[in-house]
Amino acid sequence: MASPAVLTYGPIFVGVVINVLLYGIMITQTYLYFNVYRKDRLWMKMFVGILFLCDTLNCVFDITFLYIPLVSNFGNPTSLTYATWVFATDPAMTAVIGSLVQLFFAWRVKVLTNSIPAVAFITICALCQFCGGLGTSIAVGMIPEFVQFQKFEIIVIIWLAFSAVADCAITVALVWHLRKHKTGFAATDDIVNRIIRLTVQTGLITALCALIDLVLFLATPAGLHLAFNLPLSKLYTNSLMSSLNSRSGWKYGSGNGDTTTDELNRTERGGRNLNLRGESSRRVSMMTPNQVYIDVESHEMVDVIDAKVMPPESALSGMPSKTYNEKSGKLSASGSL
Repeated sequence: MASPAVLTYGPIFVGVVINVLLYGIMITQTYLYFNVYRKDRLWMKMFVGILFLCDTLNCVFDITFLYIPLVSNFGNPTSLTYATWVFATDPAMTAVIGSLVQLFFAWRVKVLTNSIPAVAFITICALCQFCGGLGTSIAVGMIPEFVQFQKFEIIVIIWLAFSAVADCAITVALVWHLRKHKTGFAATDDIVNRIIRLTVQTGLITALCALIDLVLFLATPAGLHLAFNLPLSKLYTNSLMSSLNSRSGWKYGSGNGDTTTDELNRTERGGRNLNLRGESSRRVSMMTPNQVYIDVESHEMVDVIDAKVMPPESALSGMPSKTYNEKSGKLSASGSL
């Protein structure tokens, strides 16, 4: 039989390493956000700051519970079979971060679609996964032995299943709305397609990671699922930050990166604002050189001997005028001396 270090702390080590790597990306994303989007609303900046603080605490806790058995209790095999209270903080921190991100996306769905049922469904799923994560932390404190974790599988199923369902619901709601409000013009639709790709990618990553974590947890009593569980919180924060920081690439902002939260809403708000962008694109597309407009006018031609010396108007009135006949292609005289 493999040692507890291989069964449990091998996946934990891999998960913590991925967690720290993603935390480095989160630091970069947060730095870029506060330097580029300085005109965002205060509550948005506070929200990003809270997420970064939670991410930092989660990273510190993960390194700590890896350090305690492998360094502080080195040579004590029993310490490898039990989870400490520091380990028990991970499900709660992941649930807090995940629910905050999902509620933010629920707000975005509300702004875009104004669909109360969709927002209510996402909110309920986010709250259920938060309760499930909090319950998992409590269960770990009550049953700290790693091989006995499957005794509280119900609460883990609630946590991870509702997390994946919320991510899928967010993705479906945003993609459906954006696809429905395409304008038919290349410039606008290209922006919409990029938003759709980003939404699908970020939602798919978190949902897939949660589902793999759940399947491995139910399939084996070993700690393989921890390699996917520990980085989950960083996937949520990085998906949110990538969505916020990609706004400058949509070219709906001011062009210098000072894109506000209002501009984020205008960028993604399909119905009203995409139609406005569509009208602008329509005006631009009508100016393309592929379309030629020809106005046909009929002109009366008058023979003048010298254009520099014009006779008086009274003299002109007595002169015969010649009119160009378009049908015959000839000049005909009208009037008499």
